[in-house]
Amino acid sequence: MNPLSARRRATAMLGAVLLAVTAVACGSSGDSSTDHAKSTTGPNQPGGQSTTPPGKSAAPTKVAMPTGPATNFTTATTTPVGPIMMTTYTGPKSGVTGKVWVWLPPEYNDPKYAKHGFPVLTLYAGGQSNGYNTWTDNQLPIQAMNTQEVKAGKSHPFIMVMPVQNLEKDEKRSLECSDIPGQPKMGTWMSQDIPDLVKANFRTLRDPAGWGLMGASTGAFCSVKLALQHPDQFKVAVPIDGYFNPDSPLWKGHEADRLANSPDQLIGAGKADIDIYATAGGGDAAEVKLVKAFVAKAAPPVKIEYYEQPGGKHLTSHFKKMTPDLLGWLGRHMSPPTAD
Repeated sequence: MNPLSARRRATAMLGAVLLAVTAVACGSSGDSSTDHAKSTTGPNQPGGQSTTPPGKSAAPTKVAMPTGPATNFTTATTTPVGPIMMTTYTGPKSGVTGKVWVWLPPEYNDPKYAKHGFPVLTLYAGGQSNGYNTWTDNQLPIQAMNTQEVKAGKSHPFIMVMPVQNLEKDEKRSLECSDIPGQPKMGTWMSQDIPDLVKANFRTLRDPAGWGLMGASTGAFCSVKLALQHPDQFKVAVPIDGYFNPDSPLWKGHEADRLANSPDQLIGAGKADIDIYATAGGGDAAEVKLVKAFVAKAAPPVKIEYYEQPGGKHLTSHFKKMTPDLLGWLGRHMSPPTAD
């Protein structure tokens, strides 16, 4: 692995004042061993599914009510803006078992929003994200920042979902949010099982514009790769100081599969109608070159914007300073809470 990629994996998350240049080419404690199939209780929302009278087709709706079965979530962390919940979830489609953290914005349980579906933002951490999660341990207090931005009228209240990305701490066993032949199907877990878990338990939106992905460093790779592969599920991706060429040693002997999971290849294929917000730290010349090269490959219908953080480094403390601006961008590109 080259030094830049190794450093990119080892570090994690968000940075300071942004210089916008538009490119038009277009965890934690509280473990629960209860998996999705066995869970029976959910966090303050109905788990049932509405029915339609025989002989009548259901009218199209914007809101997807929880389908159930409800999952048992425990409180992993208490924050000033509500608890971060956690469950251990076995995906029925992938067979992968891993921890998933969820945060509900204060508006979710407000009676005024009882019939609203909420946009969902999935967050991917840097490094291996095994045994820790920078989005849940206060290194990147995005939940509090989201609440502040909502009060300021600059963003939407998001359901935030924070899944583990790897099953081992060994960097040589990195799954890169992909179905690597012979390895756990982490790509299926991320793109199908995790959204299904969210839809089973929470009021969401049917439109892909209600589903976004964001991550830093290694998590940046995951966010943009999954959105490019599944534009029918995710409309928005925010790769923060990322890399875009799969380099896990587990791809050895599977070059065709590796290229099929490469954002560098997918970005120019002209198949994904998504919005991307790609950032680089201006204080890291190699990173700026790498991200700019990726942006230049974008082909319509992909729409991409490039933001360079003046003097920014590949550091969690720098990523943190960028978070409010990222939330503002997401608010402009994702659907707000909506009622039918």
